[in-house]
Amino acid sequence: MVSRRKVVRPGLRTSILRQIPKKVAKTRFWRRIIEEAERSRRSRRVVNLYKLDRLTKEGDVVYVPGKVLGTGEISHPITIAAFSFSKTAYEKLLKSGSTILTTQEFAEKYPRGSGVKIIG
Repeated sequence: MVSRRKVVRPGLRTSILRQIPKKVAKTRFWRRIIEEAERSRRSRRVVNLYKLDRLTKEGDVVYVPGKVLGTGEISHPITIAAFSFSKTAYEKLLKSGSTILTTQEFAEKYPRGSGVKIIG
């Protein structure tokens, strides 16, 4: 009998794990991010800009363990990293003066994750 299960490629999880340095990956914050990366695609988090605008203040540091979508506006600059961004969200964040970091840059700048909000 043929199995009906699809073979899942470990693409996103592997790419995120490669970006996080080994020393940093053992902290509580980064273990949580890795745990989120191991979730299935269907249960991955999605955050719109209006939610980021509502939950953050100017100058906050945010990590979204999922995708940031462009619905809504953001009225203040933040420092943000996520698994991925939609094109409109990326453009609106740049227009607001926000700093967008890759996971690797974020891990180097905030190795312990202190003062970082996880939104999603």
